[in-house]
Amino acid sequence: MQDCQCNWQPDPELVRFLQEGSAPVYIGFGSMFMGGGKGKTDIVLEALRVAGQRGILATGWGGLAGDNTAKDVFVLDAVPHDWLLPQVAAVVHHGGAGTTGAALRAGKPQVICPFVGDQFFWGRRMADLGVSPRPIPQIKLTAERLAEAIIDAVTNTNLQQRALSIGETIRAENGIECAVKHILSN
Repeated sequence: MQDCQCNWQPDPELVRFLQEGSAPVYIGFGSMFMGGGKGKTDIVLEALRVAGQRGILATGWGGLAGDNTAKDVFVLDAVPHDWLLPQVAAVVHHGGAGTTGAALRAGKPQVICPFVGDQFFWGRRMADLGVSPRPIPQIKLTAERLAEAIIDAVTNTNLQQRALSIGETIRAENGIECAVKHILSN
């Protein structure tokens, strides 16, 4: 199977945005539609404003709208996490296993806003690992709560150092090699 990201190139405007200021906060709520559109987007934009942070808003299927954004927010549909996340200050997301793992690998603090299933587990687990403030369930998401969590993620050196340490450990592992050795040893 061909890797569909092998020929991917970033939008030059995204590259320019990343280079023109402080590391932004990535906000994306995954590939499961959860509704909320404009209302959820307004909460996110207000939280970034209150926190004094630039942002990258991934609209995807996660219910965020791409209109009416501020000049310090870059809107995109989707981008490979392994390319983008190492370049951001923190990752705000829904707590899906894929995004959680990508943020861990990138060594970035997370803010998890779960809405269904195992997302609540991952939110608690990341807080217990010390790479995230306590999760904010989507039904309790407000601009004030999100701004407070974003500020914690981008200023709390304990969260940042713990995320960096775990990221270094994950990047040093060769999971495929370990799996093959395990399978062959049985």
